[in-house]
Amino acid sequence: MEKVAVFGAGTIGSCQATLLIGHGLPCTVIGHSEQGLARCRGAVEQNWDDLIAQGLASARNKAAAMRLLTITNDAEALSGCTFVFEAVAEDTAVKQQVYRAIEAHAAPEAVIASCTSSIDAGILAGLTARPDRLLIAHPFQPVHMLPLVEVVRHDGTSEQTLARTTALLETLHRQVVVLHRSVPGFLVNRFAQALFRESIYLIEQGVTTAADIDRAIKYAVGMRYTSIGLLEYFDAVGFGLEKAIAENVYPSLCDETAIQQTVLEGLRTGKTGQAAGAGLYDWSQKDEDDFRYRKQCPYFDGVREWTMPE
Repeated sequence: MEKVAVFGAGTIGSCQATLLIGHGLPCTVIGHSEQGLARCRGAVEQNWDDLIAQGLASARNKAAAMRLLTITNDAEALSGCTFVFEAVAEDTAVKQQVYRAIEAHAAPEAVIASCTSSIDAGILAGLTARPDRLLIAHPFQPVHMLPLVEVVRHDGTSEQTLARTTALLETLHRQVVVLHRSVPGFLVNRFAQALFRESIYLIEQGVTTAADIDRAIKYAVGMRYTSIGLLEYFDAVGFGLEKAIAENVYPSLCDETAIQQTVLEGLRTGKTGQAAGAGLYDWSQKDEDDFRYRKQCPYFDGVREWTMPE
């Protein structure tokens, strides 16, 4: 079994740690400030409290899991670690420093699995002395709940690195998709950006509202693809009908390649989304505990597969 660490104590790192200790695996989290370590521990505890509130875990599970967690600013705690999830800022200079620390302190055979959502795997490979042991394992928030992980290799990623990564993720009850080369956004973020762009365009054109777009996604698109695949549906509709639909729709789809005015105006006014209290929605009118619950609730059944520590 791999000895696993997480380098990065932010949201992704804390959720990755929750997943690991929730499967009974010891986990060391490396941060860079005392405040960050406290915030990480608090986030992991909140994750467990949410699971307990839904009857998915007990206080005993939480206590046993927390005993498996080490959170520190000392990179020397990576000693003996054979697998490291890198979850630091999307900055190549920062990541290069982290990779040097991993190379200095972790086991010589350690795999580095970057959680990056935007940087090409080949670029990351150029930041490490051991490119054959580096790949991307891009999770989705909430990381401990949503099961998909996009594994992205580069030309130099070894087959052993890919196999070890896949084996660990499957042990953690993750669903793995493999990309044999990087493309910007990988898979899911490419799909999401296409939907975001079209949605903002429709709002700017006065066609509909953010709330009605979300309603359309929740009660048609989202529900449909929980049980069948996107391309299974394409085949079920058939190429003939899809061709006719495409001929009608393609010419009117948004093809903007610049950042849209809604986003630029939000950045100018400080209305940048949930954290700012306003964006496409007025978040003062929303129950944030309810939103956090709704973000997690589709994935509750998956947590029942965990082999939690006692």
